Amino acid sequence: MNTFSAADIEKQRGVRRMKLTAAGLLLFVAVVYVLAKWAAHEGAGAWTGYVAAAAEAGMVGALADWFAVTALFRRPLGLPIPHTAIIPTKKDQLGVSLGEFVGENFLSEDVVRQRLRAVGIGSRLGAWLAEPEHADRVTAELSAALRGALTVLRDSDVQAVVGEAITRRADAQEIAPGIGKMLEKVVADGGHRRAVDLIVSRAHDWLVLHSDSVMDAVQGGAPGWTPRFVDKKVGERVYKELLRFCVEMRDMPSHPARGALDRFLTDFASDLQSDTDTRARVERLKGEVLGRGEVQDLIASAWTAVRSMIVSAAEDERSELRLRVRASLLSLGARMAADPKIQGKVDGWLEGAAVYVVTTYRREITSLITDTVAGWDAEHTTKKIEANIGRDLQFIRINGTVVGSLAGLLIYTVSRALGA
Repeated sequence: MNTFSAADIEKQRGVRRMKLTAAGLLLFVAVVYVLAKWAAHEGAGAWTGYVAAAAEAGMVGALADWFAVTALFRRPLGLPIPHTAIIPTKKDQLGVSLGEFVGENFLSEDVVRQRLRAVGIGSRLGAWLAEPEHADRVTAELSAALRGALTVLRDSDVQAVVGEAITRRADAQEIAPGIGKMLEKVVADGGHRRAVDLIVSRAHDWLVLHSDSVMDAVQGGAPGWTPRFVDKKVGERVYKELLRFCVEMRDMPSHPARGALDRFLTDFASDLQSDTDTRARVERLKGEVLGRGEVQDLIASAWTAVRSMIVSAAEDERSELRLRVRASLLSLGARMAADPKIQGKVDGWLEGAAVYVVTTYRREITSLITDTVAGWDAEHTTKKIEANIGRDLQFIRINGTVVGSLAGLLIYTVSRALGA
């Protein structure tokens, strides 16, 4: 509050004009009083007494109201009269009083709740969100906020937090029983058979393509004293048996090896859930895997991929993320606009939040008013307040002159009537 705006300057001009008007009216009744007294002295008649009484009372009223109005802003005639220059001398107290007034009358729980309830924010917000252009705008703003938040976050910090959270969660949770239950259900439903089919089929195809490698490997592992043709025969025999085993296991759903695998997986699933030694081994293996640097780097690097995916989705207006957010906002808006229960919930949340803010930070809010007023320059504040309300106050002087004149005339008339 250190400068005058163009509006303030124009208001000051209006105050000066009204001051001249009020002073002119005072001068007018003073002249009327003098003329009335002169006319009475010259024997003009009884009417001069009425005029003089009205003019005299008008001067008294004008002077009294001039004193009252002037005393608000400065000391009348520069005299140190008590209880004058109220605004400049009581500026800080006025600020405190204003802050207390606002706190008691505008920042009370009842006032806030009544006002928000009368506004009906839930219904209005729902109708606003139900408009497609408004939902588009909110979606765009949310996307911009999300991109900004992801840009501000440092990757190293987030990666460290994500890695620690995943590791702590994995350490705290025993995984063997869960794996056992899942494996038990997979075996019961026959879900593992597709994996067996795939492995056996791939093994068969690999054996067909690498027959020479298999036979060479068998021959290379034979003792050095055996004849080469014997090694070759053994290699061919081993290869054929392996190939036959894969073909039979691939084409025979009831193959004994498949049954053996089913029993093994069933027993292993049971051990994972109930066998203490098996569960302990799984936990040790889990700790070893999580402790490896490669695994920690993989966990930490997941944030980079996730962030890139989210940023790309937020920037693309046709991305699934933005389309879903927009659809959710439209649906929420339509429900809020039509469902009184949802409106009541939203209004209740907003009322609760507003009440919490005003009751928790009422002192800080009112101190803003108090401290702001205390920081104003007294003289400048006085001039600015006078510029804004001084014009209306000059009407008090004018009204005082008129009312004083009428009152004086009435008193003089009554006195003459009673005296007669």
